Amino acid sequence: MRLTGLDWAIILAYFALSAGIGLAFAKRAGKSMSEFFVSGRALPWWLAGTSMVATTFGADTPLAVTGMVASNGVAGNWLWWNMVMSGILTVFFYAHLWRRAEVLTDVEFAEIRYSGRSAALLRVFRALYLAGPINLIIMAWVNLAIVTVLDVALGIPPVWGLLFMFGLTLLYSTLSGLWGVVVTDLFQFTLAMVGSIVLAILSVRAVGGIDGMLARLPEHFGSAEAALAILPAANAEWMPATAFLAYLAVQWWATSYPGSEPGGGGYGAQRLVSAKTERDGMLATLWFNIAHFAIRPWPWILTALAVVILYPNLENPADGYVRAVVEILPPGLTGLMLAAFAAAYMSTIGTHLNWGASYLVNDVYVRFLKPDASEKQTVRASRLSTLLLFVLSLPVTYWLHVQGSIETAWRILIALGAGAGLVYILRWYWWRINAWSELGAMGVSLLTFVLLELFDVFDASDPLEGAQMMLTITAVSTIGWLAVTFMTRPTDTDKLHSFYRRVRPGGPGWRRVRQEMGIADEPIADGALSWVNWVAGVVSVYATLFGVGRVVFGDLLIGFAWIALAAMSFTVIGVNLGRKDARATS
Repeated sequence: MRLTGLDWAIILAYFALSAGIGLAFAKRAGKSMSEFFVSGRALPWWLAGTSMVATTFGADTPLAVTGMVASNGVAGNWLWWNMVMSGILTVFFYAHLWRRAEVLTDVEFAEIRYSGRSAALLRVFRALYLAGPINLIIMAWVNLAIVTVLDVALGIPPVWGLLFMFGLTLLYSTLSGLWGVVVTDLFQFTLAMVGSIVLAILSVRAVGGIDGMLARLPEHFGSAEAALAILPAANAEWMPATAFLAYLAVQWWATSYPGSEPGGGGYGAQRLVSAKTERDGMLATLWFNIAHFAIRPWPWILTALAVVILYPNLENPADGYVRAVVEILPPGLTGLMLAAFAAAYMSTIGTHLNWGASYLVNDVYVRFLKPDASEKQTVRASRLSTLLLFVLSLPVTYWLHVQGSIETAWRILIALGAGAGLVYILRWYWWRINAWSELGAMGVSLLTFVLLELFDVFDASDPLEGAQMMLTITAVSTIGWLAVTFMTRPTDTDKLHSFYRRVRPGGPGWRRVRQEMGIADEPIADGALSWVNWVAGVVSVYATLFGVGRVVFGDLLIGFAWIALAAMSFTVIGVNLGRKDARATS
């Protein structure tokens, strides 16, 4: 395609502003490792939450949603919508605990919760595992997505565009740390959302508006109902009822993978420990879940539905999203949308560079190699680690490009986390969990996966058998880590006491420890209200999701009924949080 001068002006203005915002925080980030990696624990909720949303809005995300919708209609999004319950669990049960822990990274948790060499082993293993293969594969996947955008949109060798955007992200991430990342995230998320909404409006208009879309959807899906149904059909081949129930009843708490860890973790935990207060951490996570699951998907879904009508014979339906940018948007708006793609890409890469470097510096360099490092040395190491991850991600990106698919790698990563989710949930609320519990959960999960693959027990590409594999790994892993837990020594008493004083998780799982410490019985924070808020939070997110969709497609009565239910659920949460604040100040 040929971009106009206006398009290029918008794109260049975006890059200049992103670089300027990042560089403005370079001096502040250089003060200490805390400023570089957790923003001095001073982030307000709206900035921390928006940064989490921006991180999950990569250049690959709208393309992935387009592929899901093209294959299975709107209901195809349940492959990730099922994680709402886990996300809301973090809001009301774990956000305040992460803030109280005051760790620099989530893997540092290992040595404030557990004792001995097993705790140190767990910490360094998870640090290298998350900073290395996990982080590099994620960055490589996002790199390949922006390569697709550049190739389809501009028709030029995309490597130079990739290196320019990656290099600019490296620049502000290296100099300004998390401050630069989160502030540019705010700008980049705003731009990316505006671009997505504009593209959705013009794509729908190109197929004759909502009425024209509804009339033409049967050409691809057989009926408009099949395309727009929120829930998968009971006899759907891509999501049989048994598999759907497994997603809703088990996967959200049993499986852990980056960005969706039960109990929080990863870059989400990084934002939580960076929040100003416990309340800021909780509100940040609530805002993230609302925006991530309920609001942000609909512009992508509308564009995806239009794309399957406009470009029905594409081998890869995700390419249609980029073609819509090129062929539907007028000059100026084309530049805006390409800048939005760049913003989505850079917000994700910026977080992963900073997040991965935090493990290498805090949990490897300072913990094991140079524990007496000065602030100047740690900041220098932080910047060098960010550069190292940038360099390592390039050959990984090339390798995945040659392979053409990362399906096998992701299946292994997900299998490693299957069954481990329950450990991450219970480690806060049951004193008997130890470092070997976590190591056992990951090890048994991986071993079970390997054996199932070796003997060809399940076909993971088949939805039903894939669900059966997940349930099998979860069951075996749970039995395994429980056996490991009771076969190994408990965490040292002094460590349990210091952890409880620091975090005060409460609940019956710590009764024995409280009795040893002479502390009166304490319930889990807010007791039953936390469970009420969790139910209300899940209802509010799903009701908002369903309501917005109904309104968009003209079913106003049912749509506003869903939105009213969401409003009532939010009211319940607000009243309960008000009671909590009143108790705290009384």
